[in-house]
Amino acid sequence: MRESAEAKASGRQRARAVVLIGFMGAGKSSVGRALAKRLGWGFEDLDERIELRERRKVSDIFRDSGEGGFRRAEHAGLKELLRELRPGRERIVALGGGAFAQKQNVRLIEASGVPVVFLEGDAAELWQRCRQQARRQGIERPLLGSLENFRALYEARRPHYLKASFRQETGGKTVEEVAAALVRGLGLD
Repeated sequence: MRESAEAKASGRQRARAVVLIGFMGAGKSSVGRALAKRLGWGFEDLDERIELRERRKVSDIFRDSGEGGFRRAEHAGLKELLRELRPGRERIVALGGGAFAQKQNVRLIEASGVPVVFLEGDAAELWQRCRQQARRQGIERPLLGSLENFRALYEARRPHYLKASFRQETGGKTVEEVAAALVRGLGLD
């Protein structure tokens, strides 16, 4: 069993980055921004980097190049991001929901020594968060059509997420509560 983020990270060298992973709706971007603000670090969403590098939206990459094309762009973006990490340029990095399910990405992150936090939540709660966000933004997300399909994809990815260095439960917690727990749990206070 991996450490929970509530466990103190005693005796470790201060991190220069923290990678947040988890399924849609887990709060990777919201918690990432709040955590970065608390620490005075930068925040980066890997999908946003990919869109800048590729000069097109993630949905367009999937449509035009398929999942394989997207995963290649994702890996290149992650490799570039990890190379940029150094003291004075600390950051919180939010990965897309499928990034940590790719072995080559896991190997890159492990080699960098950056701690990885799985933001865990109940599939039904994550589904509701995503549906509310989609309604607010006026977008339609195909994966939100059925809780059963959403849950099936979550359960397929969960074993990969459980390989993270730390796990932080997000259910019933505010973004600020999760960020505060991560600061304590990762020994960044």
